[in-house]
Amino acid sequence: MSVPQYRKAAAIALVAGLGFSIAACSTKGSDDSGKDASGKTVITVDCQPDGSQKDLLANWNADVKAFEQQNPDVTIKSVSVGQQCDNPPDFTARLTGGTMTDVFYGYMTDLQQVLDSGQALDLTSYANKDNIPTWDSVDPALKAVFTDSGKIYAIPTKNYSMGLVYNKTLFTKAGLDINNPPKTWAEVRAAAKKISALGGGVAGYSDYSAGNTGGWHFTAELYSQGGEILSSDGKKADFNNPMGKQVLTNLKDMRYGDNSMGSRQLLQWADLLTNAAAGKVGMFIGAPDATTSIVQQFQGKYQDWAMAPLPGQDGIAKGTLGGGEGYFFRKDLTPEQVKAGLKWIAFEKLTPGKGQFDYARAKPQNQPVGLPQPLLFAAGTEAQKQEVDLRKANQNVPSENFGLFEATPVPIKGEPANAQAIYAVLDSAMSGVLTNPNANVDELLKTAETKTNQLLAAGS
Repeated sequence: MSVPQYRKAAAIALVAGLGFSIAACSTKGSDDSGKDASGKTVITVDCQPDGSQKDLLANWNADVKAFEQQNPDVTIKSVSVGQQCDNPPDFTARLTGGTMTDVFYGYMTDLQQVLDSGQALDLTSYANKDNIPTWDSVDPALKAVFTDSGKIYAIPTKNYSMGLVYNKTLFTKAGLDINNPPKTWAEVRAAAKKISALGGGVAGYSDYSAGNTGGWHFTAELYSQGGEILSSDGKKADFNNPMGKQVLTNLKDMRYGDNSMGSRQLLQWADLLTNAAAGKVGMFIGAPDATTSIVQQFQGKYQDWAMAPLPGQDGIAKGTLGGGEGYFFRKDLTPEQVKAGLKWIAFEKLTPGKGQFDYARAKPQNQPVGLPQPLLFAAGTEAQKQEVDLRKANQNVPSENFGLFEATPVPIKGEPANAQAIYAVLDSAMSGVLTNPNANVDELLKTAETKTNQLLAAGS
């Protein structure tokens, strides 16, 4: 399939606006050696924490230094692309303009557009325990997400599934039981009314509706109903039905029937979490690491937050959205660069006790240790045992905050093909019911269905 034309046009415009500022992200042209004057192999890697994430940036820089000491023949050049690492329009712009780093971060939903760009390296012959010592322990299901026609195109480095994240402090103030959070969307609505009645600009429930995040959450909420975004063959939209209608109706009822979602809408990722950190959000759907962002990036408090399974229409959700991220490699890299990049990913992302799993370092920095995800390593493997033991030994987040979420697992469903393009379409349906009291749910779904089918047809 090809990248949707409207995203291509937007990407080209953005690249033009950026000029040549990101043109130096790659270390080599197609006929270069990938080495510096001293003979060291050089690779550029993105997703370096930005300047606002001081501890994370210091940790990253320390890890780069330690890695280079262990691998004196390798030099790593780090690039920051923002706190989210993969803002979809920016990512598409870099991909379209060919200005990605040598080793570049992407969502699991980015596989198709990366393949469409023709710039992804087939990592199949490199992805092994010689280059990544824990490779055989990585969950096969996560490897499969980045696999196409039997070929591996990215290394998974994080995964998640979604549930109901709720503010225990606001629950208590509203007279709600923090140990018995809502299990259905009707109960979410009732609890949201009580929380919003506290006043002071508090939203009982909050949701996204812009920047592709609205479509992302629509998908999760549709999965909770038992629905699907696409037909089984992936050729048609499958959300214009009673389940899709229920998702939008639930939100419209809370927004305008109850006024329990607040007046500020068109929220994106940082908007909602900023409000949550300020104590202005009672509930939202998210992954366990949403609490990390609330605290580390938006100055909230861990003790305020807990997590439960995703609600369903008549009980616990029938499914929940799962996803994650990984690293792709540019196709023009030398074998030495590929191996150096894999060694770095192994060191920083896939080794218990190192990088993202350096819990002994994270604990005194007040970074969360004890979250139930990511779960990169398969059950029963030595790597999983090591990671879990280290997590428990350094835990600083009360495990009971995630007890309900862990104790009641909901079947995980992956994101649809062409997810980011479809999410952009579904943003309009979400924003429609959250900004227009007279929005017609049937018309919003029909319009989104038509546009989604046009996208799918154009890429077939």
